[in-house]
Amino acid sequence: MGDRSAFFYVLYRVCYGSSTPTPFQRSLLTVRPAILHDYCRHKVRGYDYPAIIPSPEDCVRGTYVRGLTDGDIFRLDIFEGPEYERRKVKIRVLDVEGNEDGEGNVEGEEVEMETYVWVGGETALEEGEWDFGEFRREKMHRWIGRREEYDDVDEAVRARGEDPTGGRGANGSITKKLNGRQEEELLKSAI
Repeated sequence: MGDRSAFFYVLYRVCYGSSTPTPFQRSLLTVRPAILHDYCRHKVRGYDYPAIIPSPEDCVRGTYVRGLTDGDIFRLDIFEGPEYERRKVKIRVLDVEGNEDGEGNVEGEEVEMETYVWVGGETALEEGEWDFGEFRREKMHRWIGRREEYDDVDEAVRARGEDPTGGRGANGSITKKLNGRQEEELLKSAI
């Protein structure tokens, strides 16, 4: 088990190459809902995913993950790409999780950890808050790795020459690169 922690949204597919990790893989991490104060979340223009930027008086709900290894952080760095910078932040772990609007949240301990902050320029971000509910209903299937659901992403890439996941989807170029590295690591460990 690693001793690193981070605040983010995507996890198992990046670290383990699958959206459905084994029970052993799940046991390596502690995952809890959390709040990051003084940041807001915007949709990256032309893509499905969000970016967080500093914004006093705002807050972002995400996931506190403890037990990450240096290898996990390496994979997350590749996944996030150069538009994001890993920074130390302080979050509040949620003792009680409220609704999507944050009503009913009960904040607990403050924890210092790392998260990925957008550095790709604010002009690349849409106005207004990124809507997780909309993402979950309309776009999450592009990200979770079920083969039959790659079709709309593949079609968008063919039709527009653009990948709405920015290469980060289950069949995207960044994911393929990560999976290739995992295969290399597996082969090295078998020798």
